[in-house]
Amino acid sequence: MPDASFFEQALSFVLHIDTHLFALVEAYGFWLFAILFLIVFCETGLVITPFLPGDSLLFAAGTVAGAGYLNYFACIATLLSAAVLGDAVNYEIGRHVGPGIFKRETRFLNKNHLLKAHAFYEKHGGKAIILARFIPIVRTCAPFVAGVALMNPTRFFFFNIIGAVLWVFGLVSAGYFLGNIPLVRENFSFVVYGIIILSVAPVAVEFVRLKMRKGK
Repeated sequence: MPDASFFEQALSFVLHIDTHLFALVEAYGFWLFAILFLIVFCETGLVITPFLPGDSLLFAAGTVAGAGYLNYFACIATLLSAAVLGDAVNYEIGRHVGPGIFKRETRFLNKNHLLKAHAFYEKHGGKAIILARFIPIVRTCAPFVAGVALMNPTRFFFFNIIGAVLWVFGLVSAGYFLGNIPLVRENFSFVVYGIIILSVAPVAVEFVRLKMRKGK
């Protein structure tokens, strides 16, 4: 079980991810694209790694590109391919694992996360794959659940592409055009907090609505 220092370091990495990326690009240069690809692929493609930075990483990557350290289009291509491939792999894993995963406890999977993603998928159908891109944890679990539910592969691929394009282009472009504004750079941690809050907001609103319905 990770200790408190691990979580403190992880939180520091997420909140100050722009600083880390600037340091990484100086240390690894072109190989930073491989690092970005790996993180986004794992965050979207492996149901056991929903804790990896997604939204904040894309915004920070755009910020670094906007500062001239990375090529904007290469950044988009790298992250977009990682997001699409990650969801596709996650979906295929779900298809092969099957519905039995919901019937047993496992050491590496959070059953509550899967059940929430399943409920989200059942309510929103195909568009859940698009909406899930913008919601941490659900983003990681949704393609897996779609695979378990045996969603039509062609239909999944269609929504996978649309969701990835909107997510990657939106956040990387936001970082590219806004991340290097002095006010944003000086308050980057607060911007990341804002991104996280906006990402989680739909889930919080839906949770409140369900509570209100049950209270009636």
